[in-house]
Amino acid sequence: MNRLPGNSQSGEALPSGDPAREAATQAMTLPEDLCHVGKVLDAWGVRGWIKIAPDDPEAAALLNSKVWWLSRPGPRVVPVATNVRLARRQGSTIVALLEGVSDRTLAEQYRGSEIAVRRADFPPAGEDEFYWADLIGCAVTNPQGESLGTVVGLLDSAAHAILRVRAAASGNAKPIERLIPFVDAYVQSVDLPGRSIVALWDASYD
Repeated sequence: MNRLPGNSQSGEALPSGDPAREAATQAMTLPEDLCHVGKVLDAWGVRGWIKIAPDDPEAAALLNSKVWWLSRPGPRVVPVATNVRLARRQGSTIVALLEGVSDRTLAEQYRGSEIAVRRADFPPAGEDEFYWADLIGCAVTNPQGESLGTVVGLLDSAAHAILRVRAAASGNAKPIERLIPFVDAYVQSVDLPGRSIVALWDASYD
């Protein structure tokens, strides 16, 4: 059982043109299915290319989408849609050339930007593969029907992914977070339409 990363995030818009008009335009057209897929590390070369750290080593969503939504961390949630002219692998990273970016100075403005793409633009997942974006928010129970919590994120270890499952605690205690390996030995079933996961896990393991 495998996972393919893809978490929803957004941030402050990149400065370009008239900020007020740009923000208003983007707010009206912002897709509801944006998923975080990577981060811009720096400019690459002198001809406007940028270097990206993908969330998924396969980088399928990045390479498949022709439009990326770029944003900076911050209080204003206004990602900016940008057309992708070219994108290809460069070792463990991705290098890309964006529409309207023709030199290193322009490319450097994107340093630190978060990249999201529409979930609809993700290539189909293979058999027994799941995107992180689809797993987050699923309710987790064990075969006995006991609630274990809700998936709030995933961790990527060298061997496999790990579900971060958070459950409310009684009283004023801190929420309980369970780390459940996302492998067949622990995950019995995944029902994406039903937003549920059955895990071979016992609350006494905490």
